[in-house]
Amino acid sequence: MVFSNVIFLVYFLPAFLLVYFLTPTKFKNYTLLASSILFYAWGAPKFIFVILATTTVDFYFVQLLYKATTEKKRKLFLVLSLCLNVGLLFYFKYCNFFIDNVNQVLGILGATQIIWTKVILPIGISFYTFESITYVVDVYRRIHKPLNSFLQYQLYIILFPKLIAGPIIRYHEISDQIADRSANDTIDNKLTGFYRFTLGLAKKVLIANVMAVKADEVFIMPLTNLTTSAAWVGMLAYTFQIYFDFSGYSDMAIGLGKMIGFKFPENFNNPYTSKSITEFWRRWHMTLGNWMKNYLYIPLGGNKVKNKTRLYFNLWLVFLASGFWHGAAWTFIIWGVYHGFFLVLERVFLGKLLEKIGKLPATLFTFIVVAIGWVLFRADTMMHALGFIKRLFTFNFETSLLNMDNEFKFIFLLAVVFSFFTSFKLGEKIQEKIYFSYYNVLGNFTFTLVACCLFTICLASITSSGFNPFIYFRF
Repeated sequence: MVFSNVIFLVYFLPAFLLVYFLTPTKFKNYTLLASSILFYAWGAPKFIFVILATTTVDFYFVQLLYKATTEKKRKLFLVLSLCLNVGLLFYFKYCNFFIDNVNQVLGILGATQIIWTKVILPIGISFYTFESITYVVDVYRRIHKPLNSFLQYQLYIILFPKLIAGPIIRYHEISDQIADRSANDTIDNKLTGFYRFTLGLAKKVLIANVMAVKADEVFIMPLTNLTTSAAWVGMLAYTFQIYFDFSGYSDMAIGLGKMIGFKFPENFNNPYTSKSITEFWRRWHMTLGNWMKNYLYIPLGGNKVKNKTRLYFNLWLVFLASGFWHGAAWTFIIWGVYHGFFLVLERVFLGKLLEKIGKLPATLFTFIVVAIGWVLFRADTMMHALGFIKRLFTFNFETSLLNMDNEFKFIFLLAVVFSFFTSFKLGEKIQEKIYFSYYNVLGNFTFTLVACCLFTICLASITSSGFNPFIYFRF
């Protein structure tokens, strides 16, 4: 079950909200946990037991860590918890990848290949594994005490608004809200949460899905038929698809959280307006960036290393890990290396150059670099990715094989406008007003009407087209 699914929008969400709002305050967490378990079990009934089992073991490991009287025991339970979480992530997400690559090597050497039953990937495992790691590490660092209630810990991990596609919420950011959400449980938050949810739904359904149709059409073309025009259209369509899809899901999660009293961290901040790759990664999937910074980059030494070589290595390693986190394929790994390469270049000389050439050229350069990187992210193989990138620059602008109807052109224009309109101060003010303000009675009436219209249009689009891709199944 995903947020842009008819079952979720028509049945699950209304029923959940009705039951949740009618539930007495002291029992709301029980309702929320039961609903979250049902939400995940709907599409992965077997894997819900994996989450429940690991959260049970992890909860008691962290309790023992917190009560340990010596540093040696604390480190022991820290290591046990990390091994449990990283081990499960490795098994479910990366075993197939490693076995396939080992078998390729064995095949070249003429040796007997490993017989292996393919492992099915639990949806959202990368997201909730990282959150499990933040819990144990934050307690180990004494940033926050562990939760006393086992139910509360399971709720932190399984909370359905952020379970499938984030944001990745660090334990100390939400721990107090799990116990008491009264400060955020207001009518204003319920209304603005609904507005935020419908905006995210519209980004996903009305923009991302339309871009996805064209991106899929181009990326399945044989490279021999792929013209420069088609390659650029396909690359840009996917560039906008992944942004409006992912940021749309984050908006929906944040909106759902507000409706039930949670305050989730922002996950996107107009990343395509960035004037450097460094800035892009401060604006794109911000909760992942913060996780990588606090739990990998800083422990490696961060910026406080003795020499620049180690600094560059740290940057490269973090983005190699980021690429690997996104998926078990060489395309994801090379995508991470690609971004790490440009981050190092910016530290060496490129950053100063981008500052000198001005805002518009720097933004355009950064956008093109990011868009080319998305080819690596989208392609099924490195061979296809490199061939596709080559077609971008063959200067064959024949358009006969590419059909762009008026709907695609209109939505593409909207995608461009909504991606870049905060480059101007007026755009920033409009976004601030829509996303982060509360309204008077007339304002709430207007936004409720607009949100209901958007919700209806999105629901009609989903039911009529039947095309509703879910990008995060590999995450």
